[in-house]
Amino acid sequence: MALRPPTSSIPDEPGCYQFLDDKGRVLYVGKARSLRNRVTSYFQDPRNLHPRTAQMVATADRLEWTVTSTEVEALILEVSLIQSFQPRFNIRLKDDKSYPWLAITGGTPWPRPLVTRGARRKGSRYFGPFGHTRSLRRTVDLLLPTFPLRTCSDAKFGRHERSGRPCLLFDIRRCSGPCIGAVEPGTYAEHVEGFTRFFAGEADPIIRDLEGEMRSAAAHQDYERAARLRDGIDAMREAAESQQLVLADSDDLDVVGLAADDLQVAAVILHVRHGRIVGRGSSVADLVEDHDSAGLTGIVLRDFYGDPAAALPPVVATRTAPEDPDSLSGWLGGLRGDRVRLSQPQRGLKEGLVEMAERNAQEELGRDRLRRASDHNARSKALLELQEALGLRAAPFRIECYDMSHLQGTSYVGSMVVFEDGLPVKSAYRHFKIKTVEGNDDFAAMTEVLERRMRRWSEDPREGGRRGFASPADLLLIDGGLGQLGVVVDVLERLGLSDATEIASLAKRFEEVYRPGSNIPIRLPRGSEGLFLLQRVRDEAHRFAISFHRSTRGKAMTARLLDGVPGLGPARQARLLERFETIEIVRGLDLPTLLAEPWLPDDVALALHAHLHGTDADPSPPTDEADSDHG
Repeated sequence: MALRPPTSSIPDEPGCYQFLDDKGRVLYVGKARSLRNRVTSYFQDPRNLHPRTAQMVATADRLEWTVTSTEVEALILEVSLIQSFQPRFNIRLKDDKSYPWLAITGGTPWPRPLVTRGARRKGSRYFGPFGHTRSLRRTVDLLLPTFPLRTCSDAKFGRHERSGRPCLLFDIRRCSGPCIGAVEPGTYAEHVEGFTRFFAGEADPIIRDLEGEMRSAAAHQDYERAARLRDGIDAMREAAESQQLVLADSDDLDVVGLAADDLQVAAVILHVRHGRIVGRGSSVADLVEDHDSAGLTGIVLRDFYGDPAAALPPVVATRTAPEDPDSLSGWLGGLRGDRVRLSQPQRGLKEGLVEMAERNAQEELGRDRLRRASDHNARSKALLELQEALGLRAAPFRIECYDMSHLQGTSYVGSMVVFEDGLPVKSAYRHFKIKTVEGNDDFAAMTEVLERRMRRWSEDPREGGRRGFASPADLLLIDGGLGQLGVVVDVLERLGLSDATEIASLAKRFEEVYRPGSNIPIRLPRGSEGLFLLQRVRDEAHRFAISFHRSTRGKAMTARLLDGVPGLGPARQARLLERFETIEIVRGLDLPTLLAEPWLPDDVALALHAHLHGTDADPSPPTDEADSDHG
């Protein structure tokens, strides 16, 4: 662990700090408005730190810092150091797959459009990323008759240049023939500019210019050129349909949406140019430090725009303002060469775009979980990691996890979820209504659930019987710490099942695993498949318990509200809720509506209305005016 430097030796100025291990490798890079305040915050009781932060401090051997003149300089230095050293404890957003980009190559007198993936080269201009390579290539193909750029490789271009003979694309007018000098550099530059403007979202102005040229050619009776321009306009309109118009033509901005849980953060960036969505980027990363929304927003913007090839718009819209917005805006403005405004729209179309980006980010997070869960190799690796890290006798093919849920000691319920080979077996899930515990006592509730489950196990330990309840588990996982683990140990000892299964508890605060016979927790490496599997099992048990608790609590509240109504037994209560869905809707019904239900007797409807509204029931139902006229 890094020794805490004397507080007086740490400058009270802006700057960057680095945690290094005993081999001199950079573990973490951070920036601060005040190095003294930020650095000293790491040296406190590890239990008060985020688990990953505590692990980083425990791994570090020494601490270094660099003082800067301003916060903007600290941010620039932080970005540079992270890119240089790629520290393991810094959040680094990585695409979960390589999306295609369109590059307009630079460093050559004859640039060409190129569909590319992976690392981007400085000097080229990039547009995207795009969701599908096929649609991107089709868009490029539709634009070539209007803007006939070369699409051949440099090697092929050189061969045709030396031979003085063009390729077939020149003959079919999909290339202007720069290899044989058939086009002037100025004209070719105009084609490049038109291609660039289209992918920057300026389709409508280009189409208007081409329509003007078409009318002019027709007026001069150059019908062949007018026909080519007409075909080019049609192709460009078809290509522009892939760009969704979402704002006014003058709007250029990037929209950032975030979604995070305890383990990961996903970011989606929508590129809007001239009111059209022209590209979309997405990334998923493991969380290493404890960050709020403002901290995560700042990290995502720094990570994305730190790429030299990233194109900066004048506005970046986010849900939450980032930390140190002034310094971040100044850094972005320096990269762009003009002012960059950080916006948090509260209403209207732009707020809707932020919501769209957040929904997409949430989907990215879910897809990443499913990808890891469905990967057979990853699941096998997870089980082997758990066997080795926890010292289990065998890889835990079948895992059972338990969780409790209650509301201030009421509607106490327990849940049991089952995973086999790293996948949930929902047919084996079980709910438990707590029968013997009153008040708030998690340990007693856990004891009841385990005893009920283990007695069944003890009576019928074979693989047959009621699948999922009698089948023995390789690992019993409990959501909690040493106290909860002790409850399991006691129950198994009383029932003589101590050697029948392995036991572990997962404490959420530090994601530490406890095993019987030791007070020292086991910490699985961040990002390991084993830890991911334990967290997924624990979270599923928690979700299952919460959903059952809400259902139980809702039924209990309904029963309390509807009990005591003469003539309204369980069958009519169920039919009432089936007809009107919720007790709140039933409470809001007027008396004529209740009386209009043919299956509900009038006296029961009167009693129900009086019961829900605290009034006396009128023994004679009201009559309508037609009946009274005939009375």
